[in-house]
Order: sequence, then C-alpha cells, then structure tokens
Amino acid sequence: MELDQRLVDAAVDQMNRRWPAEEYGGAAAVLLEDGQILTSVCLDNINAGVTLCHETGAICQAYTLDKRVTASVCVGRKAGTTEIFVLAPCGICQERLALWGPDVRVGVGDPLSPSGWTARTLLELNPYYWAARFADGGIWPSMAAHTD
Repeated sequence: MELDQRLVDAAVDQMNRRWPAEEYGGAAAVLLEDGQILTSVCLDNINAGVTLCHETGAICQAYTLDKRVTASVCVGRKAGTTEIFVLAPCGICQERLALWGPDVRVGVGDPLSPSGWTARTLLELNPYYWAARFADGGIWPSMAAHTD
C-alpha cells in the first residue's frame, strides 16, 4: 500500500485530538505492511535532550508488534493557523525507519505539488546512506545488520 492522503489524514486527526488549534500541533502516522495505521505525537519535555520526534511512538509500536513499516508521514501546524504542512523525517527518524529498508516511503514537503507534499523512498531521500557500507554488497543493510 502506498503513502496517500489517508495516511496524512490519520496524522492530522491525531494532531487535532492532541493539540487545540491555538497551539502548535504535530503528529505522525505510519503504515504497516498489513494496512494498519499507527499514529503518535512527540514527547515534549523541559529538558530538550529527552524529547522525541512525532514518529517515534508509532515506529516503536510497529517494532513491538513485529510489523514492517512501509510508509511514514509527519505533519505540523503553526499555532493559531489552519495550514497543515508535511515534514520530511529528520535524520534520526530516517535511521529509525531504515530498519525496514530503502523502499519505505516518507512524506516530504513539496511546494510544486497541489497537495503541498509528495512521497519519496528513504533511498531517494538519502542516496548516500552511510550504513550501505554494511550491506554486504547490496544497497542497504538487512534488518539483521541493523539489529546486530
């Protein structure tokens, strides 16, 4: 199943449940290989060193369920506005998603797209992925290499 508007809508619904419109809002949604959608929000904390990205909870839940993530999207909204934007995964979340391979699709902001976003694979997002060095001749390390 592809990353589509349903996944974005699931993230927006989660964001709207968690934060009122007058506050900054954000959330993420991941699509599992069986079609299930998991959503999550960031963990804010007075100590910025312990905060977590919006995607982290859903990624950890997928891993806990031993389910493959096929797509991920992160959305945001500035306080007091209705404009929703899609954010590409940060480098840390790219590393988290890399566990499921180079074909995981992620939402990225795209001002030329009518929706304001498009989907790209992790490989398109990071064509020079550092861990390819550990891929045993392939283009991406296996799940086993990621967990060794």
